[in-house]
Amino acid sequence: MSAVAESFEKPNAVALSLRYALRELRGGLRGFYVFIACIALGVMAIAGVGSVSASLSDGLAREGRTLLGGDVSFVLFQREAKPEEVAFLRSRGTLSAAATLRGMARSTDGKLALVEMKAVDNTYPMLGKLKLAPQLEMSDLLAERDGAFGAAADPTLLARLSLKTGDRVTIGSATFQIRSTVEAEPDKLAGGIGFGPRFLISEAALRATGLIQPGSLVRWVYRVKLPEAANNERATEAFIADARSAAPQAGWEIRSRSNASPQLERNINRFTQFLTLVGLAALLVGGVGVANAVKSHIDRKLEVIAAFKAVGATGRDVFGIYLAQVVLLAAIGSVIGLALGAAMPFAIVGLFGKLLPLPVVPAVHTDELALSFLYGLLTALAFGLWPLARVHDVPVAALFRDTISSEWHRPRASYLVFMAVVIALLIAVVIGLSFDRRIAAVFVASSVVVFALLRGIAALLMTIARRLPRTRLPMLRLAIANIHRPGALTPSVVLSLGLGLAVLVTITQIDGNLRRQFLAALPDQAPSFFFIDIPSAQAEQFDGYLRQIAPGARIDDVPMLRGRIVAARGVRAEELKPTTDSEWVLQSDRGLTYTAELPKGSKVVEGEWWRADYSGPPLVSLEKKIADGLGLKLGDEVVVNVLGRDIPAKISNLRTIDWQGLGINFVLVFSPNAFKGAPHTHIAALTEAGGKAGDGKIIKEVADAYPMVTSVRVREVMETVGSVVTNLALAIRGASAVTLISAILVLGGALAAGHRHRVYDAVILKTLGATRLRLLGAYALEYLLIGLATAVFGVIAGSIAAWLIVTRLMTLSFVWQAGSAAGVVAAALVVTVGLGLAGTLLALNKKPATVLRNL
Repeated sequence: MSAVAESFEKPNAVALSLRYALRELRGGLRGFYVFIACIALGVMAIAGVGSVSASLSDGLAREGRTLLGGDVSFVLFQREAKPEEVAFLRSRGTLSAAATLRGMARSTDGKLALVEMKAVDNTYPMLGKLKLAPQLEMSDLLAERDGAFGAAADPTLLARLSLKTGDRVTIGSATFQIRSTVEAEPDKLAGGIGFGPRFLISEAALRATGLIQPGSLVRWVYRVKLPEAANNERATEAFIADARSAAPQAGWEIRSRSNASPQLERNINRFTQFLTLVGLAALLVGGVGVANAVKSHIDRKLEVIAAFKAVGATGRDVFGIYLAQVVLLAAIGSVIGLALGAAMPFAIVGLFGKLLPLPVVPAVHTDELALSFLYGLLTALAFGLWPLARVHDVPVAALFRDTISSEWHRPRASYLVFMAVVIALLIAVVIGLSFDRRIAAVFVASSVVVFALLRGIAALLMTIARRLPRTRLPMLRLAIANIHRPGALTPSVVLSLGLGLAVLVTITQIDGNLRRQFLAALPDQAPSFFFIDIPSAQAEQFDGYLRQIAPGARIDDVPMLRGRIVAARGVRAEELKPTTDSEWVLQSDRGLTYTAELPKGSKVVEGEWWRADYSGPPLVSLEKKIADGLGLKLGDEVVVNVLGRDIPAKISNLRTIDWQGLGINFVLVFSPNAFKGAPHTHIAALTEAGGKAGDGKIIKEVADAYPMVTSVRVREVMETVGSVVTNLALAIRGASAVTLISAILVLGGALAAGHRHRVYDAVILKTLGATRLRLLGAYALEYLLIGLATAVFGVIAGSIAAWLIVTRLMTLSFVWQAGSAAGVVAAALVVTVGLGLAGTLLALNKKPATVLRNL
């Protein structure tokens, strides 16, 4: 028996497989460049997103005290803390108070702009540094001098009103001198997104404006910095528990340094998951390239495999050798992707560190890298095992015949079980480690469905081509025959191109709808303005004034309070288990209203609306999706804390709400008697057909007559939201580009894998008299037909996916973007035909004699 045969009988099969795998790879990685590139791209995307997210989370945790402005913050809406509450907070540490309120700033030449006022005390900031230009002491910055309070403004306000440092503006009844500009606030992230530029003033200045009225939408924040001896998590949690016990009905929103901006952290986690799923999509597309590369490699190594079997190697031995090669190549690709992904947070901080509004702390996160490596390895195995398993049961003679005629073999049951275990493990990792398992499960199910459909599309296309009547046109006849012949490229091209196109169409459709929603024209019936902080005693008078200055406009006016859900169906809000799309309603104070009539844009779907003269115990109407997400039904009790009082109300009915009309509407609407005697303000909406010139006139006249009322131009708000959406869309496009690059690589690899067959066909046909032009036309027509059929599927699948995401997850309206879909189809045809003809030209340049001698 030969040495090779003896070696195969040795017990250490793993070491032997690895040794022969390494020997074969010494000849180079020819045929595996697409394999390695696809794995590297997918792993890079996942590792990069995970590393950046982890670095950002570390930054938020490390800078939690600075972002919060203390160790614990207590937030109240529409009311200040009572003296006994302030005394309690002051007894536990250093206290700093701040208040935020929107107002209208007026320059000396009459220009107006919405501003976000922030009134602070002399201890601000307790942590971090307030960066000003020029840098001034707080006492000098905010002091009242020469009849004007000092202020620091965002540079945006100066540009908007054509101001400079030293100029004066008025807000309400107070005059301010802008003495500096705000370059950075240490606690800005904890306050969320504002709809106007920052205007930093003193608490005394805020009171002097006259804008603080009963029910005004003032947000009071009390920050406590604990003594150094009690500066730990246990002391912080004990302090929070004591505060809740001391004032059980205070209604304050409490945050600690460990969750300085919970909404931001949740959004980061969700966005990270979405980008990770995009990276997984790139890996799945790359998996097709892995399968193509492995199949092509096995085809090239048939003689070697036959030699192994001839000297005594079993099918399992041969399988082990080539499995080791696949694992080694996947590891190489994964390591490349890990290196690039791990460097991403460092690159971002190095290039954009000064521009980032978020505290990113770059570091190498081994857990994220290990997970990314696992994704790469499992994906390579999931797609590589099927072509690998075919070597086991094929006899030597059949392997040699395989050089002429490819024959499909179903793998043995043991290999199918192995492949099923790998796929199950990959699915378990994707779903089990995701932030939102429901979305991850939908992604997995969608991927399986898309793969099955693409495989079905390829089979259907080949079946149709096979059954078409024989045409007299030689080019068309050759093109149709190439689509369904043995070893045709149709399945590989459809899979690689179809997945990439489906992702591209999904992204372009979502992007187009987001831009239409936030950046294009407003809905026809959308209000032009919202007016907030209208004193309730002057609500009717203000309504009449609006009708006077804007005749023909529609005026909607409702009372408004702020309240926080503290319990539902007898369970405290902290112990409720809401769904991910309804948890936001429990996270802070919400706008509330009361009315005898069903609000416009609402429709009762369960229960009945209360009578106009209802005077019984408080009732509440909830938005249907929120109620379902909180597990609430008709008759359940909801307790809302308003102005320090707990008010229970029974659910009388559930509504659906048309949020896209941008009209006034609320998740919680109470019966008229629910807040009897509670101080509150009104909010009004004005809807007209006028342009921006009319907008400016209305703002000025309202500011003159009612300086305490804040005017909010809807278009400006939508532009602010639109800018955020645009930045998110750019990030999505960048991550999706990885998927598209993978798709192009896989498509090129699939075409390259068929190069040998193309050379053979071209030589035979040229020998029989076919011209280069006719062969080029036939191949171009083949690629055009395959590309067109795949593009139609990609457009349909991508449009359906985008519709589901936009309507179900984003709860926005969906309009199919025909222009972007047509652009995707055109690009797909150009890429498919271009890459196909590039490979065909190489095949046509082969000399017939060289090929014919080896037949």
